[in-house]
Amino acid sequence: GESLDENSELRNIYQEDDTVRNLVDSARRLEGIARHASTHAAGVVISKQPLTSYVPLQRASKGNGEATVMTQFTMEDIAHIGLLKMDFLGLANLTILGKAKEIIGQSRGIDIDLHHIPMDDAKTFDLLSSGETVGVFQLEGAGMRRYVKELKPTTFSDIAAMIALYRPGPMEHVPTFIKAKHGIEPIRYPHPTLSSILEETYGVIVYQEQVLFIVQALAGYSLGQADIFRKAMGKKIPAVMKKEKRNFIGGARKMGYSA
Repeated sequence: GESLDENSELRNIYQEDDTVRNLVDSARRLEGIARHASTHAAGVVISKQPLTSYVPLQRASKGNGEATVMTQFTMEDIAHIGLLKMDFLGLANLTILGKAKEIIGQSRGIDIDLHHIPMDDAKTFDLLSSGETVGVFQLEGAGMRRYVKELKPTTFSDIAAMIALYRPGPMEHVPTFIKAKHGIEPIRYPHPTLSSILEETYGVIVYQEQVLFIVQALAGYSLGQADIFRKAMGKKIPAVMKKEKRNFIGGARKMGYSA
């Protein structure tokens, strides 16, 4: 439609040539129609009752003779009707750990229980602090290795926070996190009320769960309401964010806080 309005040459051909007009009209009817149905790479929908009680299903051919069952709803609609979608991802590092355990057992006669490894092993933290993390999941990139050497983690939560921060956007807070940990900069909390929530991460908001507790503490949200707030922030949904801004300010005033 827009092309016909903007391109006079195409518009003239469309008006004068029956074949072109038929082709364009057919294309306009087809435009916007889903060409095929695809599945999320690792998404699995979980339900207490059989899924057929809630959503229409279909089989999707993978092209190799196998057919998997998929929902006919999008992942947004799945969430809207209250079903749980989980992403189950494969990880090669788990195979590496299993193979290492097997080799150590064969060569040294030591049976390592991967589920009961001490979380406070000093030698492990020394190794991480040296930057020798090639092959360690999410810690092997050049930038991450540099930051880990600066951080010199002493707790498992230090490592978890660094991994959470090392992504576009939050990455700008990594230097603050490191300096606050080592006392180079004082730990600064956005509000004294939040000290217990942000103490573990040296005053830096790192996790989405912290957002839940922050809006609960400042605006009296229930955790369910706080999760709606969190999703609006994460997905940057303007209409919901505008509504939640009003709710947050109103709730904070009721709790006795002022701007």
